Amino acid sequence: MLDNTQIERLEAEAVNSAKVRQPLYAARKKVFPKRATGSFRQFKWLVMAITLGIYYLTPWLRWDRGPFAPDQAVLLDLANRRFYFFFIEIWPQEFYYVAALLVMAGVGLFLITSTVGRAWCGYTCPQTVWVDLFLVVERAIEGDRNARIKLDAGPWTARKLVLRISKHAIWLVIGAVTGGAWIFYFADAPTLARELFTGTAAPIAYITVAVLTATTYTFGGLMREQVCTYMCPWPRIQAAMLDEHSLTVTYNDWRGEPRSRHAKKVLAAGQPVGDCVDCNACVAVCPMGIDIRDGQQLECITCALCIDACDSVMDKLGREHGLISYATLSDYNANMMLATAGGATSVNPSLIRTADGPFSDKVAHFHIRKIFRPRTYVYMGIWSLIGLGLLYSLLTRDRLEVNVLHDRNPQFVTLSDGSIRNGYTVKLLNMIPEPRTIVVTLQGLEGAEMSVVGIDLPAGRSVPISVEPDRLKMLKVFVRQPAGQIQGTAQTFKFRAEDKASFESDEYTATFNAPEIAR
Repeated sequence: MLDNTQIERLEAEAVNSAKVRQPLYAARKKVFPKRATGSFRQFKWLVMAITLGIYYLTPWLRWDRGPFAPDQAVLLDLANRRFYFFFIEIWPQEFYYVAALLVMAGVGLFLITSTVGRAWCGYTCPQTVWVDLFLVVERAIEGDRNARIKLDAGPWTARKLVLRISKHAIWLVIGAVTGGAWIFYFADAPTLARELFTGTAAPIAYITVAVLTATTYTFGGLMREQVCTYMCPWPRIQAAMLDEHSLTVTYNDWRGEPRSRHAKKVLAAGQPVGDCVDCNACVAVCPMGIDIRDGQQLECITCALCIDACDSVMDKLGREHGLISYATLSDYNANMMLATAGGATSVNPSLIRTADGPFSDKVAHFHIRKIFRPRTYVYMGIWSLIGLGLLYSLLTRDRLEVNVLHDRNPQFVTLSDGSIRNGYTVKLLNMIPEPRTIVVTLQGLEGAEMSVVGIDLPAGRSVPISVEPDRLKMLKVFVRQPAGQIQGTAQTFKFRAEDKASFESDEYTATFNAPEIAR
């Protein structure tokens, strides 16, 4: 077990802290986060591997949809106006499914934030993931925190030039791969990859890669924490999502204060001393350049690396973990009241411990059941209802549609035998990747018959139409009704489209116009 004086003192300044934050026009002070080790850092490695793996590998996954549809599992086919997601195919008029998914994402974000704070920002936000990736490259080339600070402050030498060029070159490659992976979602990935490297891809592909390379390089490599602080709106919105039972990364000053680097001398003088030895380890590892001991700040992305850094110091001192921890405001306030004798004194850590040293039974500790409260259930209920409704709609939706447009001019034509004819444009939509025969039938309109332009079949009440897979077929249809059976100037009837093989059908109510004298 180490003594307080044996803990390494890190010269780390919280350059982005609320106490010393610069105005918007001030030059940026660089943040050189030290590499952290611990459970939260390992979890972030895992999340980074999973999210980057999903992003880079998804366009290469295959899904067999038959010979008439692309076999890429996830594809935004803008040319044919389709969105393929494994077994799901979304047409433009079904964009409400995408809207529902966005609503689910929003409600899910509210749910996560209200329960565990800014977990999205700290672990899965693309800005966080790519900054982590860029920092891996930076540390591998330039060294850890002290080495990078020394290199940055030193004069330009051949070594520094080589290191900087190498780092930025790899960053640009990462940015290019990021842009390249993005465009693979919009076309067949293997085909587009060949075209990219042979110079035969469409100009928009190269432009998109260039733009995403520049933005990834700038946001992830150069701006970093400034994107989260000044560009992202979520830090300002998330405060409305939190309450006294939400988990946030918290410095427990009811235990850590008063902090001292010379605890033995302070104790010998009969003064209270907290567990914080003011080593600045939490500041050194923070990628946002803040000091969590200043309290909740909009810059904090709750990545919890400060928890790992502090716990490692507590291990060396032989003290309990949790000086910095995930905690709720409710528990924090309860423990602060205990440490200050109900607010009567300044923080005295001895009030939270027994005479033997362990924490008092009155100290509030987090338990998972505390986050399951009415607000959590409301968010979960809304999220689940939207998801179930979306799933039900997807499983029960028809893949056949019929739409009809009546000719505007003329509204009707009187034929030589006195019968009345109306013209219609009938649109048959086959929304599956297989060809099929759709039977179009007239329902109602007594005595009427229809004929289809371009189809050599006698006029009748129904006609079979072959429709290509995943295609819209437009038909010019004439409907004729004998004069003696016309019952009004505007009669309603239905076009019924039916696939006899799949038993799918759809109907459209149309109007048959006739002159007054025809009656």
